[in-house]
Amino acid sequence: MAIKKSAIKAYKRSEKLRERNLYFKRAMKFSIKTFTKAVKAGKDSSEIQDLFDRAYSSIDKAAKRNIIHKNKAAREKSKLAQMKN
Repeated sequence: MAIKKSAIKAYKRSEKLRERNLYFKRAMKFSIKTFTKAVKAGKDSSEIQDLFDRAYSSIDKAAKRNIIHKNKAAREKSKLAQMKN
């Protein structure tokens, strides 16, 4: 564990940021997973469109916060669009 006061503060801050990053990453993964399951199950198009919009939004939020790289975000969104069509 850190000894200096500034090191302790930095450690606490990094833990908070890590938890926040994990929250957005898990939300993104969950929304992608639910969309994929809905497509494979053959749900109706309005439900698929709603899940698609949620997944798209969560990917954009993760990319905006630099949790994932912008190219990975583009790749994931492209994959979802292909799945939807």
